[in-house]
Formats: sequence, C-alpha cells, structure tokens
Amino acid sequence: MRPPVVDIFIPCFVDQMFPQTGWNMVKLLESLGCKVRFNANQTCCGQPAYNAGFQKECREVSIKFLDDFSQEGSDYIVAPSASCVGMVRNAYQHIFVTSSNFVHYKAMNRKVLELTEFLTNVLKVQSIPGAKLPAKFTYHDSCSALRECGIKEGPRKLLGMVDGLQLIEMRDTETCCGFGGTFAAKFDAISVAMAEQKVENALSTGAEYIVSTDTSCLMHLEAYIKKEKKPIKVMHIADVLTSGW
Repeated sequence: MRPPVVDIFIPCFVDQMFPQTGWNMVKLLESLGCKVRFNANQTCCGQPAYNAGFQKECREVSIKFLDDFSQEGSDYIVAPSASCVGMVRNAYQHIFVTSSNFVHYKAMNRKVLELTEFLTNVLKVQSIPGAKLPAKFTYHDSCSALRECGIKEGPRKLLGMVDGLQLIEMRDTETCCGFGGTFAAKFDAISVAMAEQKVENALSTGAEYIVSTDTSCLMHLEAYIKKEKKPIKVMHIADVLTSGW
C-alpha cells in the first residue's frame, strides 16, 4: 500500500513567527510514513480579510488557496492550525456558495484536516517513538479547534504518548485566550485581561508549559507571559510531539 500523500499548508503565523513548528510537522508526518509535499506558491487562507469584513479581498485569496491546493495526487491537506482549517472548512462554504468554485471547494474541503485530527482520525496513531519531554504541562483548547473543528480528546491522547509528559488540566481550559485576530487589536484591554486569566489559570496548576494546536493563541499568551515575566512557556503540539528526537 502506498504512503498517503500529504500537501501541507503553513499558516501565516507559523511561517513568520514559529517556522520551526512547520519543520517539526514535516518531520513528524514523514516519520509516520507520509509523503509530504509543499507548494511554495501558497500564501494565506484569507481569514484576516474575512474577519475584518473585506469580502472581495478574502474571496480573491480564497480562490488562490483553492488553486494552490489543487495538485494532482494529493490525499490530504494538513495544517498545524485549527484556526485556518476552521476558516477553510466553514467560512469558505459561505464565500463560495453562489460561486462557480463551489464544486471545486467541496471536492477539496473533505481533504483539509488539522494536524492532530489527521494523526488520530486518519493515521490512527498509537505511539510516537522517540518523543520525550519530562515536564508538566497544561492544555489550552483553542476556540477554533474546539468549536469549529470539534477537536478535544485527540490532542490529549497524542500528548499522552510523549514520554515523561504529565498533563494537569487548568480551570476554564475551554475559555478563549483573548486573541481572536482583530479582536486583540480592537479591544486590546479586554484581550489582555483574558490572556491574564488564562495564564494565571495555567500557573495555578504548576505546569511548565501551555500547549495548544494554534500558534495564534500561543503567540498572544507568550506576549503576555514575556511582558509580565511569568514563569511558564508555550509550545505548539507539533513541537511537543517531536521533542527528544
């Protein structure tokens, strides 16, 4: 049986702020037997424009996304971001519902998956050889992962395969971190207060790391942590699953 062919989508935040997370996702997928492909022409999923109300500009970027990920031979399109996957899976339905691209979108949509749901639901991963991180961590359920993609237990199951890693659930783990894209810019005081609450809840567990599926959430929390000099770090789940290699 041939290995699954995976086209990877590297979101803006990963590309610009957390490039190592993208590399670690590739390492992880290849170690699990996938043939990984990367289209260097890819850009954005269109979410910033969509959230800001720029429908025309968003549609143009979304059409480019369809074109960028229409390569023949692809079995799946995988991204280390539930936020971007949620955009493609949900918002694109409204963007293309009256468009000639709708059929094209529907054919592609079934292949778009967030990294952890691909690992658990498609590859059925039962172990990650070599993964090791002796530390305590707490997990942040991002809004996009939980509410748009229905991701809850999968990441926790995968993190349980990392040798030495101990999960301590924090209070209000399903509460928003306060980022929300343009929300953080338009309502900065509320956004910072939400980040403070999330970080304090994490600190109360005694955890050394906050882990999540979304670099956007982690970037927001990390900014607060560094500004306030809090004794905790953030890690994307792809980085955790490849720790110790």
